[in-house]
Amino acid sequence: MDLDLLIESYRSDMIRSVCQLIAIPSVEGPAEPGMPFGPNVYKALEYMLQLGKEMGFSTKNVDGYAGHIEFGQGDRMMGILVHLDVVPPGGGWTYPPFGAEIHHNRIYGRGSIDDKGPAVAALYAMKAVKEAGLPIGKRVRLILGTDEESGWEDLRHYFKHEPMPDFGVSPDGRYPVINAEKGILHVALKRKFSQNKVSSIGLLKMTGGQRPNMVPDECNCVFDSSINRNIMAAGIESLKKATGYDFEIASDERDNLIIKALGKPAHASAPETGRNAIGQMLAYLASLGLGQSEMERFILFLHNRVGMEIQGESMGLAMEDKLSGKLTLNLGMINVDGESGEAVIDIRYPVSVDKEQVLARIEEVAAQDGIEVDVLTYQPPLYVPEDHFLVRTLMEVYAGLTGKAAYTVAIGGGTYARAIENAVAFGAVFPGKPELAHQKDEYIEIEDLILNCRIYAHAIARLVSSR
Repeated sequence: MDLDLLIESYRSDMIRSVCQLIAIPSVEGPAEPGMPFGPNVYKALEYMLQLGKEMGFSTKNVDGYAGHIEFGQGDRMMGILVHLDVVPPGGGWTYPPFGAEIHHNRIYGRGSIDDKGPAVAALYAMKAVKEAGLPIGKRVRLILGTDEESGWEDLRHYFKHEPMPDFGVSPDGRYPVINAEKGILHVALKRKFSQNKVSSIGLLKMTGGQRPNMVPDECNCVFDSSINRNIMAAGIESLKKATGYDFEIASDERDNLIIKALGKPAHASAPETGRNAIGQMLAYLASLGLGQSEMERFILFLHNRVGMEIQGESMGLAMEDKLSGKLTLNLGMINVDGESGEAVIDIRYPVSVDKEQVLARIEEVAAQDGIEVDVLTYQPPLYVPEDHFLVRTLMEVYAGLTGKAAYTVAIGGGTYARAIENAVAFGAVFPGKPELAHQKDEYIEIEDLILNCRIYAHAIARLVSSR
């Protein structure tokens, strides 16, 4: 039977599956026995495995870290790598982030485009290829990750027990074909405050951000109740007028002053699409005239060396190449109190640049202010040449089904494609469509979901054909 007709017949089932999967709030949580990333992430994994089993595929749960759904035969294997975990939803949603509501022919919810909708589309694509009875000469394995948004511990564990695919795709980016991904470095900047701890501006605590790979939309500062509130409020109004930054003022149960900076969330790979709340707060604190306490010097370092910059200029990190473009930097998290300060930055560096070059520059700048540098996570860059068989085939499939020109793209985002050899990111966001990963009101258009499924089915059929 025709692949496209089969997929159209799956439409209502596919939509239902996406909605049911979105409704599982699979944000990483505390580990439990057999559930290394928490019960909700595990529920999402089990949901997909059960769905695959009901479709007649073989399935496997690898110790709760990851799983796979497979069909076909042969020595060589195509991998389709997806993830079922999601980042925290944050605030400001029009529709409930785990409500999976349909409005304007769109399915709204955290994970709808990153990466639950594409994961379901890939599974139904496998079903179509299987039910169409096409000649298959290789195995197709849908690998279900559960820790993509944090540390990739899922795939490290999975590939200790399971073979690497020979080639593959990750539907966790955009079209046409992503053949270059920048290197990713998460670095903590830390300092303990051993003396001169008292803040001259009455600052008790500063917190902001949820993940390094998210542009933070909120940052909070707590000030001692004795602080002059009129002066603080006037400073905020002055900064608002000069910059357009957004702040709120409140009090806690001890009558301490709470100042909240409000930004715009975005994925750290595209920081220009967001507005960093931590950077806004640093600008406000610097405007108060910071003193010489260790806390204030740490804050001033971050303001002067990072602030609202997104290309690392003041850290000496401005660099680019023709293959992947400019380095980007995101100040993703901060936690400062009377004892210590820590900030976490997300750096996406060009594919031709060495990690040690980036790290050496950060350490050099940080050492000038007595700040310690810790590497939290690191992912090397990915690059697959345009003339590679996989890239050529995917571009042909994309052009054939969309009627649009196919070309390669470089991104700052990190997909599971870099976890194996001979792999690229392929979809699921179409050219001209907004990038909604990690943002409020994330959605996938239903027609895009169906078209994704069609593209994946035809790509699978081409890449694993026995002809």
